[in-house]
Amino acid sequence: MPPASPSDTRPLTGIALAAAGYCLFSIQDATVKWLVQSYEVPQILFLRSITIVFLGMAIAHRQGQPPIWKSQNKWALTTRAFLLLVAWLSFYNASRYLGLADLTTMYFGAPVMGVVLSILILKEKVSLARWGAVSAGFVGVIVAADPSGRADFLPAAMVLFAAFCWAWGTVLIRLINRSESTANQMIATAGLFVVVCGAVLPFIWKTPDLTGWALMLGLGLLSGIAQYLLYEGYRHAPASAIAPVEYTGLVWAFIYGYLLWQDVPKPHVFAGAALIVAASLGLVWWEARAQRLRMA
Repeated sequence: MPPASPSDTRPLTGIALAAAGYCLFSIQDATVKWLVQSYEVPQILFLRSITIVFLGMAIAHRQGQPPIWKSQNKWALTTRAFLLLVAWLSFYNASRYLGLADLTTMYFGAPVMGVVLSILILKEKVSLARWGAVSAGFVGVIVAADPSGRADFLPAAMVLFAAFCWAWGTVLIRLINRSESTANQMIATAGLFVVVCGAVLPFIWKTPDLTGWALMLGLGLLSGIAQYLLYEGYRHAPASAIAPVEYTGLVWAFIYGYLLWQDVPKPHVFAGAALIVAASLGLVWWEARAQRLRMA
């Protein structure tokens, strides 16, 4: 695949788009946390993904994109879709058995994995500033989550595996973005979700009530917009620059937890969140400075 053109490398734009996407993903996680108490994960993903398929098709039609079956990246699209499917299934099923602190701490190892994979797969040169932002953000996650005790091996392994699959999938976004439209990426990922989850649907289906229908279909619309923003973010910025921004999702999770369940974070949570925000803002400042120097 050809390298991204200079016009497609705007770190600040990419960081802003990714931050907005992760904000919406946090709302998605809160919604799934609500739904998973009454419905199985594959059913939730099935209805969510159908909505995303139609949203992706509408975007592709509006932008005049060629149909996905004419794509030259079928294997890469399928591989990434499979990775994300495994990540989703592993993460949300593990959430039934792990405390939120342990779950969050282990999963937010994904940005560090993303930086390492961006070096191995994309051959990106990672600056000390980006390494510093990733490291500071990870420390902030540990401070905020304050995990206690030891999780069971299997659920813990599921979360770490989900983090690895998610990190690998996000790195592949940058690779695929060089020659593939965002809409086709949405369709490919959601389409695989529909096929796989639909295969087990007859065995787990539970007819939703009106609230369930609204939440699951609304979840698809929200997730589709979040995916679009994240994919576009990776179109404009290196994976190693986007990775630390994922930590902002934890801050949003605290906010939504308070608004929905009146969960007031403890002082150590605020301390960790402050470190996460500082790491992300520091990265934005560094990228802005680097951009000014390049234009000078």
